[in-house]
Amino acid sequence: MRQRPATTLVKVNPMTHTHKTLPLWQVLACGAAIVTLSMGVRHGFGLWLQPITQAQDWTRENFAMAIAIQNLTWGFAGIFSGMLADRFGAFRVIVTCAVLYALGLVGMAYSSTPALFTATAGVLIGIAQAGTTYAVIYGVIGRNVSAAKRSWAMGVAAAAGSFGQFLMVPTEGYLISTFGWQEALVWLSVSALLIIPLAYGLREPGFGGGATPYREQSIMHALSEAMSYRSFQLLMAGYFVCGFQVVFIGVHMPSYLKDHNMSPEVASIALALIGLFNVFGTYISGSLGQRLAKRKILAFIYISRSVAIVLFLLAPLTPMNVYIFSSVMGLLWLSTVPPTNAVVAQIFGVAHLSMLGGFVFFSHQIGSFMGVWLGGYLYDKTGSYDIVWYISIALGVFAALVNLPVKETAIVRAPATAVA
Repeated sequence: MRQRPATTLVKVNPMTHTHKTLPLWQVLACGAAIVTLSMGVRHGFGLWLQPITQAQDWTRENFAMAIAIQNLTWGFAGIFSGMLADRFGAFRVIVTCAVLYALGLVGMAYSSTPALFTATAGVLIGIAQAGTTYAVIYGVIGRNVSAAKRSWAMGVAAAAGSFGQFLMVPTEGYLISTFGWQEALVWLSVSALLIIPLAYGLREPGFGGGATPYREQSIMHALSEAMSYRSFQLLMAGYFVCGFQVVFIGVHMPSYLKDHNMSPEVASIALALIGLFNVFGTYISGSLGQRLAKRKILAFIYISRSVAIVLFLLAPLTPMNVYIFSSVMGLLWLSTVPPTNAVVAQIFGVAHLSMLGGFVFFSHQIGSFMGVWLGGYLYDKTGSYDIVWYISIALGVFAALVNLPVKETAIVRAPATAVA
């Protein structure tokens, strides 16, 4: 009986299977601008805590709970926005979420109860952020930028989000002082709609007309593989700490300073300095990720945060010390983002990068939820933020330790047939 010749299954890189990719400058320019707007708007939400709670006669826990729900929703929705972007392209996801962002900001301005405020500022804006920030944008970068430049490109996109904080926080402070907190939110909703024309620059070849690119794994196979992989679990644990620390500080720092008789201008400058130095920190970490072990970069960032917080609490609380602390924290703020996502791409490839990045980010947002909510809850119970500062220090040490054993090498898979 005549035998059929053996068939050799060859592993195909999804980037090479798609005939065309977007130009590097276009991906970076449009992606960075989208992240600048989306992240810039949300970074200033702490400036609204006192105006809204005082005008509405709400507690800080009411406001903190809404922002905590926002972060949790952002993380959870990021999983599904990542899946949709991987399958149908980022363009549709970004446009839809830009509209939701604008609606959420308007709803945030005119919410009359804490429940309605949570639904708009929490749920609606959380979903919107999931489709206009890192998970979706990094998926586009992963599919269109070579591995040799990927960590650097992710650093550029993260730096853009940091620049958005530097640009938008003083702008939001100006809008609040000039127009009042409600009208300021309406103006921000207009800026969110600017994301829509920028999304056209991220329309990827291979996703048109409902077509989907080549894949060697199904969604469930890719997810099962990642969730059972030890290094992925460790990255998620570290990212939980990142979310806890930065969102606690970003939301509660203005009120912490006000409680110590510092002017709102000091808080605005502090948040702006975090954004300014974050531009350099994220770019540097992305660039270093091309040359150094990313797990060591992450461990250094987390332990440095703990040291910075300890020194900040020990030093006299003066405007200058606040500015120094904000500058140092800015260098460490989102500098975890490029190496974390670059490691995920390095281990698992780019075919499901938005989805896997979404899962890692979900862990980040669970940490964000805990940081912002616990800050408000413990303040209302104790009249102080001290306990949450101490928790942040301990978590930084924990995150540094769990990142050191991460394996950065590509996972070895058995040959498989393509999956649509």
